[in-house]
Amino acid sequence: MKPIKVIPCLDIKDGRVVKGVKFVDLKDARDPVEAASAYCSAGADELVFLDIAASVETRATRLDWVKEVKEVTTVPFCVGGGIRNLEDMQALFNLGADKVSINTAAVKNPALIKEASEKFGKERVVVAIDGKKNPPGSSRPRLEVLIMGGEEPTGLDVVEWAKRVEKLGAGEILLTSKDADGTKDGYDIEMTRLVSEAVDIPVTASGGAGKLEHFYEAVTKGKANAVLAASVFHFGEYKIKEVKDYLLGKGISVRT
Repeated sequence: MKPIKVIPCLDIKDGRVVKGVKFVDLKDARDPVEAASAYCSAGADELVFLDIAASVETRATRLDWVKEVKEVTTVPFCVGGGIRNLEDMQALFNLGADKVSINTAAVKNPALIKEASEKFGKERVVVAIDGKKNPPGSSRPRLEVLIMGGEEPTGLDVVEWAKRVEKLGAGEILLTSKDADGTKDGYDIEMTRLVSEAVDIPVTASGGAGKLEHFYEAVTKGKANAVLAASVFHFGEYKIKEVKDYLLGKGISVRT
């Protein structure tokens, strides 16, 4: 088993790191450049930056902060939000991003996944899947894919979409539960496990980390290859080393 990655997520809005609950009620957390530098020093395996307003505002990712982040970042980092085509991806790679994450654009134009994988290499293409649980008896999929910053339901089943993006050439899946996001009640273990078992590419669990046990459950019960968190890191509740030490103490291989 490869070492589990511990990844801070930095949601960017108006040039600042923000964090909310279930994708709303956003609060200012910190400056992205300062945060990137601090997380690299703290032992982050990777960083994920998501321009969370880009798709909703129908614009491309703002590039000014990406360039500044690259200057201080010493680990691989992924950028997502508002990426619509290969040109947007190329612009981010030219600024030093190691990976790009696509969500809304992938759903609206699945061929983009294949084109990006062939042009840039699948290891640089992450498909982000935002999912929610619908109530029993609903006419919609029980686990449904959301786009446009979690605002728009698609009618797509999360697990079936995960299988499809793998076939199209995605190198990784970043799976976020909107229901769990920011709640600190734990990852959506069921959703994470179902997706992890359905695909062979790495799956990063996202949304809901609040205790050290939650990271362990995402790996052991959810079968995730990486654990991503925001609130607990941004607001100093846990350090990355604490998470790694806890996992290591539980027999989980991590990067040290």
